[in-house]
Amino acid sequence: MMMPKRIRQALPVALLTGGLAAEAAAQEPVPPHQTFTMESAVLGETRRINVYTPPGYETGWAKHPVLYMPDGGVQEDFPHIASTVDAGIRAGELRRMIVVGIENTERRRDMTGPTEVAEDRAIAPRVGGSAAFRRFIAEELMPEVRRRYRVTGEAAIIGESLAGLFIVETFFLQPDLFDTYIALSPSLWWNGEALVRGADARLKDPESLGTGLAPTVLYLSSADEENIAAPAARLAEVLRANASPRLLWQYRPRPELTHATIYRAEAPRVLRDLFPPPLSISSVTSPPEQIDRDDTTGITPLREGVEAAREPAGAFTVIREEYTNPQPSMHSLDRWTKIHLSF
Repeated sequence: MMMPKRIRQALPVALLTGGLAAEAAAQEPVPPHQTFTMESAVLGETRRINVYTPPGYETGWAKHPVLYMPDGGVQEDFPHIASTVDAGIRAGELRRMIVVGIENTERRRDMTGPTEVAEDRAIAPRVGGSAAFRRFIAEELMPEVRRRYRVTGEAAIIGESLAGLFIVETFFLQPDLFDTYIALSPSLWWNGEALVRGADARLKDPESLGTGLAPTVLYLSSADEENIAAPAARLAEVLRANASPRLLWQYRPRPELTHATIYRAEAPRVLRDLFPPPLSISSVTSPPEQIDRDDTTGITPLREGVEAAREPAGAFTVIREEYTNPQPSMHSLDRWTKIHLSF
């Protein structure tokens, strides 16, 4: 029996553990990295985690933001994202950061939420496990990363296809989990485009961006795929009409790209745009005692569009970063500055 057109188009984007993605990963060198495993009580299984740290990390003292990525196995997308970050840092075009890759076990289980569409349920024996996967990240993986590595309170997530679907879902359901969400060709067709259909109501909720004071960043793109580009464009229209000024967002259609090429084509540019290196670093003369040692994640607003993040004291510097919204016509801030302390 011939498979429905929507599923015929969607199945290749769900199979990043094999086929073209695995072949590309096998041909791409992997920067030096560490690997550890952890037993997940939430998922009831062992998960393998790959971690890239920036040049000089082993002999340094600074803390770094973390870029999390599903599809993060060495035979998946970890090599090209870690290589992209490493090259950007060494070229002075990208902020120093840590990359945490989450290797797949049951990808289509972890990346999808519940669905009422029978065709969706046919893509795998088990689907609809995104809530548990999100709990694993929030309650088990993130604390373990904080225990093992020197990290700031800043976290971002990047992914494509079903991983992009998971990222958009997480943005709507648990917006405080990450500061920056990067969803490349997200599979928004899932469950009859439920995330798109529910976006209007969620964005109008005054707590839709969580409780943090710093802006949340959402980046969307789509390749030449009708079942992804069309709902992504509809989601952009909803964002344009309803997004809070605290949401810095952009939708960038890439019709010249395919699902097989968009991740490698988009990731280098968008990472450099969203995570430029600090523009200026200056010493702080105030004694460390003036910083609240008990407040490890507090955000103190200085003026509109400017925040200062506080962390436990010691010798520290202030890092000031200035950003420009790449699409200022959207309903969001045109420019903003972030000031944080690095220890």
